[in-house]
Amino acid sequence: MRLLVVEDDALIAAGVRDALRQADYEVDLLHEGRQVADVVADGLHDLLLLDLGLPDTDGLALVRQLREAGATLPILILTARDGLQDRVDGLHEGADDYLTKPFQLPELLARVHALLRRSRSASTSRLSIGPLQLNLATHETLLDGQPLALTGREWHLLRLLALEAPRVVPKRKLADSLSRWDKEVTDNAVEIYISRLRAKLSTAALQLRTVRGIGYRLEV
Repeated sequence: MRLLVVEDDALIAAGVRDALRQADYEVDLLHEGRQVADVVADGLHDLLLLDLGLPDTDGLALVRQLREAGATLPILILTARDGLQDRVDGLHEGADDYLTKPFQLPELLARVHALLRRSRSASTSRLSIGPLQLNLATHETLLDGQPLALTGREWHLLRLLALEAPRVVPKRKLADSLSRWDKEVTDNAVEIYISRLRAKLSTAALQLRTVRGIGYRLEV
């Protein structure tokens, strides 16, 4: 699962990031709000942890903007504003939960886990495209009814291609989906993983097409 943390306090941001990574989440970090809408629109993240007190953006307005734009990922507000009306306003604007500072990391992890669990249960956990079946909860993959062995990165690429099928997925989006922002995956690396996926899908009535200059499309 990939989480986006938006927090302008560098010390708090680092502590939250490290705690989440130790809990086996992938974490991307922003210190300002101006990029959040574009990053969320890419659809790479499963949860947003958002500080309301950002230097360049009103946090509540940002929550409202994301919901009006159709963002469905869970939003956990992190803030020093602990008044009842502050909590009510945050939830009314579209946040899913509210945690006031200072907070204990075990409580933060518990709330993150609960939000992700509810989000998974609210959406389908199985995806089928022709002979291909993906279990999004367990990462199990079947091809023509038989288990298909995939590496972690192959699984993430195939999941994204399947979720977008039959639309074309840009190569840069595939690279970003594999990257932590401090460890970039190159377009050449994406080509290698795509080649491996093609080989593993070659026995089925399924094609992983290259759309030159744009990206890749999974189709029956």
